[in-house]
Amino acid sequence: MMVARQYEQTKGVTTRELIKWVSLAPSSFYYKPSGNPKGIKPSTHTRHGPGELVENARVVDQITSLLNQEFVCYGYLKVTRELRRQGYRINHKKVYRLMKEGHLVYRRTIRTTGKRNFVKYRKIQADRPLQYLTMDIKYVYIHADRKQAYLLTLMDVYTRKVLAYALHYSMRHPQVIALVSQLRKDYQVEGIILRNDNGSQFIAHNLREALKGMGIEQEFTHIASPQENGFIESLHSQIQREVIDRYIFDSIHEADWTIARDYHFYNTRRLHGGIGYKTPDQIWTEENISIPYKTTQPKTSETEENLSTTCLYSDSQFVQFIGV
Repeated sequence: MMVARQYEQTKGVTTRELIKWVSLAPSSFYYKPSGNPKGIKPSTHTRHGPGELVENARVVDQITSLLNQEFVCYGYLKVTRELRRQGYRINHKKVYRLMKEGHLVYRRTIRTTGKRNFVKYRKIQADRPLQYLTMDIKYVYIHADRKQAYLLTLMDVYTRKVLAYALHYSMRHPQVIALVSQLRKDYQVEGIILRNDNGSQFIAHNLREALKGMGIEQEFTHIASPQENGFIESLHSQIQREVIDRYIFDSIHEADWTIARDYHFYNTRRLHGGIGYKTPDQIWTEENISIPYKTTQPKTSETEENLSTTCLYSDSQFVQFIGV
C-alpha cells in the first residue's frame, strides 16, 4: 500500500489505475482491520427450558458449581451432557468457549518448565531416617463404584517405614502437596531428598515449587526405569498381593480401612529382609529419633463406626493412624 501511495504521488497515477495494473481487488486495498474477533459475535445468553434465556455468566457459575463437586473432573464434553440434562439448549462448542473464558478447561497434559533433577544412582543409599523418602501412586479398583482410586504412598527408605498415604478418586498435585506438607509440618527436618517417577502429579510446576519452598530436594527416575524406585515399587507389589487381589471393595472407605490395617501390620509386625529381618518400627526406635513419635492404636468398632460417616480422612488423619 505504501508503494502504491508513493507511486501515486510521484507519477501522478490514480490509485484505481494502480490497483487495476496489479490485478488487486479494491476491497482488499482499502480494507482496514477493526481489531475485533472474526466471525459472528458470540451470544450473551443461553436458552433454558421452553423459552427462558439465561445469561452466560450464570451458565459459567453452573459449570463451576458442577466442577467443584468432590471427584468431578469433567472435560467440556461431559459438562455439555450434564448441562443438557439440566435443561440447557447448548452445544459443546459453546460450552468449550465458556469454560475457556472462565479458565475451567481441564488440561489433559501438564506442561512443566525448568530442568528436572534426574537420579544419579539407581539404588538409594540412605544413612539415617528422614534423609531419603520415596513416593509413588498405585491404582486400587473399587468394585462397587466400578472405577479406580489412586493410592499415594510416602515411604522412608532407611527404615522402610510407611510414613503417610492418601486414597482419592482424583490424585493431582494439590493432594500430593497436602500430604508432604503435613509430614513436613510434623517433623520440621531439613535436607530431605524425595524420589519419584515422572507422573503428571509429580512433574507439576506448583508441586516442584512447593517442595523447593519446604527445603525438600526432588529427584526424578529416568523414563521407563521402575527399578530406580524399587523400594516403593516393592511395597506396592506387596499391596497388590495382600490387599488388592484378595478383597472386593464395596466403597472407597472400605478400601481405605483395609489399606490402613495392612500398612499398620507392615510397619509394626512384618519382617523385612533388607533391614535384617526386623520391622520398620524396630529400626525407627533403635535410631532414637528425637522427634516425637505418634503411636498407633488398633482400630475398634467404635472408632470405625464414627469414621465411617466421613467421606475421606484428611491427610493429618492418615499420618496419625499410620503412626509417623
